Amino acid sequence: MLSSDISVVLPEIILAVFAMGALMFGVYTSKDKAAPVILWATALVMVVLGMWTLSGQGEVTAFNGAFVDDAFSRYAKVVILWSGAAVLVMGQGYMAKHDLLRFEYPILVALATVGMMMMVSAGDLMALYIGLELQSLSLYVVASLRRDSVKSTEAGLKYFVLGALSSGLLLYGISLVYGYSGTTLFAGVMDSVDGEHLSIGLLIGLVFILTGLSFKVSAVPFHMWTPDVYEGSPTPVTAFFATAPKVAAMGLFARVVHDAFGNTVSDWSQIVALIAVLSMFVGAIAAIGQTNIKRLMAYSSISHMGFALMGLAAGTIEGVQAMLIYMSIYVTMNVGTFAFVLMMQRDGKPVTDIKSLNQYATQEPLRAAAMLILMFSLAGVPPMLGFFGKLAVLQAAVSAGMAWLAIAGVVASVIGAFYYLRIVYYMYFGEETDPLDRSSSPVLWGLLMASAVIMVVGMVNLFGVEPLANAAAMALVK
Repeated sequence: MLSSDISVVLPEIILAVFAMGALMFGVYTSKDKAAPVILWATALVMVVLGMWTLSGQGEVTAFNGAFVDDAFSRYAKVVILWSGAAVLVMGQGYMAKHDLLRFEYPILVALATVGMMMMVSAGDLMALYIGLELQSLSLYVVASLRRDSVKSTEAGLKYFVLGALSSGLLLYGISLVYGYSGTTLFAGVMDSVDGEHLSIGLLIGLVFILTGLSFKVSAVPFHMWTPDVYEGSPTPVTAFFATAPKVAAMGLFARVVHDAFGNTVSDWSQIVALIAVLSMFVGAIAAIGQTNIKRLMAYSSISHMGFALMGLAAGTIEGVQAMLIYMSIYVTMNVGTFAFVLMMQRDGKPVTDIKSLNQYATQEPLRAAAMLILMFSLAGVPPMLGFFGKLAVLQAAVSAGMAWLAIAGVVASVIGAFYYLRIVYYMYFGEETDPLDRSSSPVLWGLLMASAVIMVVGMVNLFGVEPLANAAAMALVK
């Protein structure tokens, strides 16, 4: 029994053992020289594990149902592992230049990734919490990695305090669900539900669990930590926050509502729909006044999580499929966008004011064109790939009888287009200003261009992601 369980969780074990081995390697060697080696090795291991995970078949459980390996978890893990590897690689130059490339950084990212993999495979409320805390504790540290910066310290402290609050709410919800169902297994919770509606105790427990998870996806009204943490953290860390953890949290969100409360969709879909509407509008409206591109991307992520939650609110296979496609596109767009942000420097110092992009197209026409494509895609302008992501969640909402939610999504998308197109306006039509430095990083250039090309070419067949997302959704929604 134990050997079969271990074979199911082997990717997580390999990454965890690698992280511990890398920690020992870093401690017993020259720390400055070890950091780049550990970073590239971590990225390579994550890419290989992603390829291994992609080749998985069927559905198996381990540890008496506490861990689930199915098409849904494998889909999410591939996105998590590959986006994490991309962010690690593209942030190396920035971290080294600003004396932040300590050997602990890639190890913490690896451990956070182990927690994320655990989150999307959780089949038990306690397994859910263990994975979530392993991710969160690692992220608290990397948020405050720049110890000589007041903003970075503030970012880590705010993230920790509000993260601890959300964990407390989540644990209280878990205790209520356990008390009223008599089990922590998702399958057991579902079996304990009598009829199509939850008892008042289970419903209150579910509300607290959804509240705790909403903190993790930075959904309104639990979003208050996001702009300050995005702004204060080192830019590569911000890029990491905007990609892999979002996929893990959305995957966990979907796992909980469908595996544990899938028989009572009507009890939770309206809650999720309300959070989705608030997130779309608050994120879109609040971003209008932002001039710092990292804070702007923070509010952008809040709005985008609203769109992803729209698909989840549908409570159908189509809705989960749309959410997975949306998150995959969102992560790809963010990798490219933050690669561009990392290239924004003047006199060797990072620049975050969007007005510094004035007339950027005359200096770097190819990079400006790539950024234009990414901004159009983030705004949902056809025929960019971001449009098809939004179309998928809108169609899922309409098919589930939530036309009002789809209409709200269209309105929020129109509002959100303003701040994306404003960046394009500055790059092509802004007033002349001091030019930015010419970045010579081939990694950043390559990721920016690859992301932009995917946004254009991917509209043909989504690179085969659609059938994979459908299989993942069917594995979750039974």
